[in-house]
Amino acid sequence: MCDILPIVGADTRVNVARDADGGLRVRLTGTWSLSCGLPPFESLAAQLEGPPLATRLALEATGLETWDSSLVAWAHAAAGLADARGVPVDAGGLPEAARKLLELARAVPPRAAGEHDQPDDALTARVGRIALRAWGTAGDALEFLGETVQAAREALRGRARYRRVDLMHAVEASGVAALGIVALINFLIGAVLAFVGAVQLQQFGASIYVANLVAIGVARELGALMTGIVMAGRTGAAFAASLGTMTVNEEVDALRTMGLRPTEFLVLPRVLATAAMMPALVAYADVLGILGGAFVGVTLLDIGTVQYLRQTQDALALRHVLIGLGKSVVFGVVVALTGCYYGVRCGRSAAAVGEAATKAVVMGIVLVVVVDALATVLLHLVHL
Repeated sequence: MCDILPIVGADTRVNVARDADGGLRVRLTGTWSLSCGLPPFESLAAQLEGPPLATRLALEATGLETWDSSLVAWAHAAAGLADARGVPVDAGGLPEAARKLLELARAVPPRAAGEHDQPDDALTARVGRIALRAWGTAGDALEFLGETVQAAREALRGRARYRRVDLMHAVEASGVAALGIVALINFLIGAVLAFVGAVQLQQFGASIYVANLVAIGVARELGALMTGIVMAGRTGAAFAASLGTMTVNEEVDALRTMGLRPTEFLVLPRVLATAAMMPALVAYADVLGILGGAFVGVTLLDIGTVQYLRQTQDALALRHVLIGLGKSVVFGVVVALTGCYYGVRCGRSAAAVGEAATKAVVMGIVLVVVVDALATVLLHLVHL
């Protein structure tokens, strides 16, 4: 049962007395329970304000029956009133456990007024945080790109330090191991493109021009674009996960300790392998995409196989193939750099490895699409 019986200017659990030297002595007695609530602070605040001005505030606990965190909460609030008026606080008379909790609570500095008064979901605050993070990431990515370019320059001079076996493993991971998924995706893309084109071209009796649409679309755009997206989801994530695991296990730090640069020893082989294998994958993807279109043209549009292939040969100029292969090299560099960047800049936990892989996939796909769009516009401006 709570023993709160109001008396003049105070609570029966709180007795405020003034010493001869001007100090205030606060005695806490009775039962302190959260169910009883906290006693008022008016009497204590009036005594602290004076006159005369209090020289100190001493908190004592005499005759306590039971107490819980409400005692610590009230003592912390009372100490806060004293601090606001520049009055020193002595909590030596409190129970040892309560005194330690009070010291721990008072060790946290008070929050500055207005520091976080604005809601965290305010539009300006969110935009500002996103802009600052983007600016920091852009600067860090530019530094990483500069380190990679420097490592590539050392490789051209024959002074780059990396293991050839790592280069061969990266070639296998980004080349031969990706043939299956690249073949499936591009064959289906060619078939879908042919079917969509046929729906419109059949209305004009021009079904044969499906071969032109598929050949140019796959060789110039879709072959390289779809292969780049597939590689971003496959190889980019693999690079981020493997390098992120090495970062978590402090293997990257060990390389720095031995005098080896991670961008030269770990990143450069992966970038070179992906850039070298992407043109081969795209050429393979172009063939499968054209075969997918031929499958639809021959089976659904009643176009002869020889006629379809001859129409494809007439429509497909060498420049279309070279443009697609040129894009593939850039896409390979972008995918490898993105995966390696998020892997080397990974955090120090297992969750950070998954987050790095996710970011590598998302950013890799976005950058591949953006680079493809910019290249398409530029080629249009130069009439290619």
